[in-house]
Amino acid sequence: MYRRQWPGWIYLVMGLISCQGPVADVVYHSGYIWTGDSSLPAASVVAIQGDKIVYVGNDPSAARGLQTLMVDLQGMMVIPGFIDNHTHFLLGGYSLQSVQLKSVRSRQAFIQTVADFCRNRKMPGWIRGGDWDHESMGGALPARDWIDSVTGDMPVLLTRYDGHMALANSRALALAGIDAQTPNPSGGIFVKDAQGRLTGIVKDEAMAVVEKAIPPYSQQALDSFLENAMSHALEHGVTEVDDMSYFGGWREWETYRKADRDGRLRLRVYSFMPLREWPRLDSLVEKEGRGTGLHRWGGLKGFVDGSLGSTTAWFHAPYLDDTVTRGLQVTDTNDLRQWVLGADKAGLHVAVHAIGDHANDFILDVYEEADRRNGHRDRRFRVEHAQHLSAYAIKRFAALGVIPSMQPFHLVDDGIWAGKRIDTPRLRGTYAFRSLLVSGAMVSFGSDWTVAPLDPIAGIDAAVNRRTADGNNPSGWFPKERLTVAEALACYTSHNAFAGFRDQARGRIRIGMQADLTVLDKNILEMPTDSIRTARVMRTLVAGKEQFVR
Repeated sequence: MYRRQWPGWIYLVMGLISCQGPVADVVYHSGYIWTGDSSLPAASVVAIQGDKIVYVGNDPSAARGLQTLMVDLQGMMVIPGFIDNHTHFLLGGYSLQSVQLKSVRSRQAFIQTVADFCRNRKMPGWIRGGDWDHESMGGALPARDWIDSVTGDMPVLLTRYDGHMALANSRALALAGIDAQTPNPSGGIFVKDAQGRLTGIVKDEAMAVVEKAIPPYSQQALDSFLENAMSHALEHGVTEVDDMSYFGGWREWETYRKADRDGRLRLRVYSFMPLREWPRLDSLVEKEGRGTGLHRWGGLKGFVDGSLGSTTAWFHAPYLDDTVTRGLQVTDTNDLRQWVLGADKAGLHVAVHAIGDHANDFILDVYEEADRRNGHRDRRFRVEHAQHLSAYAIKRFAALGVIPSMQPFHLVDDGIWAGKRIDTPRLRGTYAFRSLLVSGAMVSFGSDWTVAPLDPIAGIDAAVNRRTADGNNPSGWFPKERLTVAEALACYTSHNAFAGFRDQARGRIRIGMQADLTVLDKNILEMPTDSIRTARVMRTLVAGKEQFVR
């Protein structure tokens, strides 16, 4: 048999390569590599074999083989892949093709935008989404008579951007069986006008009453929402999301699981299920573990209260602009306590939404009780949002090992009008990023998409500059809570990895870690902080594969 004889120098080169360690499939070189790893903070080269990082340093030939692809970064910045700690991912995918109301600034613009969408819509069924903000329209809440004449027989449920109240048209209320005599559900409100008529505004658990009338989406529709959401996330450098669900949790879980098995999942997803259903999740984990491939599960999400914008966040003191209320307990506090204790005893990962100072104090007390009753261990309890904190509560996060899972872009909107709702002492503990970090808490960042943009660069800008959207706080809203760019990057990468029990695999650029990377066109550590938003994502890698290239 004929056997090709290679020149001797090729065998020599191949022998030298085989002696020096792993040979990379691809080497990214001539860039600025921000590793997030204190043992080697910066480098110019990162090499990948399969889905793992095999070299980090400054020698482009260190892991190079004959078939290695060499990619010249031309000075661009590489960081660990952005992780978003809190999304409603499939809802986000739906919202990309739904009516957009966040930017409207008047009643007439609101009505016209809805009318235009109804006239041109392509999907049958209910109209959802919206993300409106009444504060940007003068402060008055919208009403169903704004839109009844332009929506006709189409049922409509348009959510405020915080997700804690919505506007239903008359058709939607009728389909849900709601009239002026319908009692408020526990943890929710059907808002009425001075004459006792329904305005169409439904708050927190009252939204759930309307949502029960909405037919479930087909699997084909959910798959399309996922595809939209993945493309959008990857374009913004996001390699992993924590999904807090919206369509019941299990529908999302099934969608991700199927996509992962079929090879269609292009980023990592950590699924959180409703806290009240912890026994079902416990059974799933017992039978099937906590995930395979790019899809993981084992987390649970509960609620204490609502939101500041909807005046349903739970405070110790009344609201300034609605002195008859201190907010709502969205979930019966006895039920919530028992669910947390039971889920924690089963070894599941618990995260609970808390906005107001009373809500945060309550859930920290429950977490402390769980640690005392179920035994001390590395449980990584999370408080989702941790928005308004007393000085005492700030210190408790680190002391209890509880993770404040925060979303910095919220302050861009909330900072415009939060002073109408609560007084200055309470505002000082609002989005207290630096105070929490200094106290030793593992601050974790995300978006709460669709409440805020799925855009970590925008989130970093918010954490670093704390500028509000109205331009009235150019030096920062409560500027003592500003972070450095490096601190904000850590909150979006290594801290998020820790917050989801994946810090041994992701969150840093280090040999042996999974190759989830984001490439930016600019070094945001060196540019003026007021220009951070100009940075663009150029490449997004998940498990060593380029899933987005600009």
